[in-house]
Amino acid sequence: MTGAFASGKTEFICTISEAEIFNPIFTLKNGRSVSFDAGQVVIGENLFLQFYGNPGAVRSDAVFMTRKQGMLGAIVMVDSTQPTTFREARSILETLRAYRQEFYPYIVACNKQDRADAWSPEDLRIALRARKDEVFLPCVATDKESVKNVLLVLLQQILDSFEAWGI
Repeated sequence: MTGAFASGKTEFICTISEAEIFNPIFTLKNGRSVSFDAGQVVIGENLFLQFYGNPGAVRSDAVFMTRKQGMLGAIVMVDSTQPTTFREARSILETLRAYRQEFYPYIVACNKQDRADAWSPEDLRIALRARKDEVFLPCVATDKESVKNVLLVLLQQILDSFEAWGI
């Protein structure tokens, strides 16, 4: 998971994770502390999904490069109520597009859709200059059904990409 600071990454992971959230804290060179979140969902006896939410204060392309090994997909979390964060979300999407050929599927979760001031996924698509093939989904990161829906769509994209790659 990636997204701007306070976009809902931690809430999303806490809502779906069946394991205790792992949340190590690191101190950057400038003295600012950041953390990333990790959680997991058990799918079967020997199958589980792990989730990692990168800190909003860290440049996403550096995180993508260090995490791309073993990743199956990504969720870009956007706070639909904070237009001041849309520029950063657009930058994250541009980074994902740059790595897409060697990378993995991704979707955009338009968080806080339960609020009256939330931009719709279609309006966010325009504001973020999305491509036609990019998936924008409504999301409420604190609602388990909403989070499950986002994950199911991403998992379907992952399966479709495996099929396309002949895996």
